[in-house]
Amino acid sequence: MSIEVLNETDHEIDEGEFVAISRYVLSEMRVHPQAELCIRMVGEDTMTVLHEQWMDLPGPTDVMSFPMDELEPAGEGQEPEEGILGDIVLCPSVAMKQAAEAGHATIEEMLLLTTHGILHLLGYDHAEVDEEKEMFELQRQLLLTFLAQRGRETGA
Repeated sequence: MSIEVLNETDHEIDEGEFVAISRYVLSEMRVHPQAELCIRMVGEDTMTVLHEQWMDLPGPTDVMSFPMDELEPAGEGQEPEEGILGDIVLCPSVAMKQAAEAGHATIEEMLLLTTHGILHLLGYDHAEVDEEKEMFELQRQLLLTFLAQRGRETGA
């Protein structure tokens, strides 16, 4: 898998964490091992421009996804398609505020947002109640399993 992490902010980012969660989610979702993903960290000004341009909504947001080849998870017995998954754009300063409000670490919020962004790239959405329930449960399950595995690996 080709996963590129670009940090255009002053926030210190452990690129390895974002590569690890991305590899885990893409593997669990049965995405082709040669799929390409780019994760871009931007400031609030850049995120505001993107949010207004693409969603017609004011101000910055936490995460946006820009799919390329519209890859989907491979079903049982299917071969995954090779291609470019797309780009995820994260705003660390918005994530930091959300983490403080939720009472957890900023890195956990950003890993959650990365998982959320990947699911959007794979065609998941939360516009309807049933879609939201499915997407958020899958997101929660993927993140908790990743964090549990990471804890075992680091001895935490």
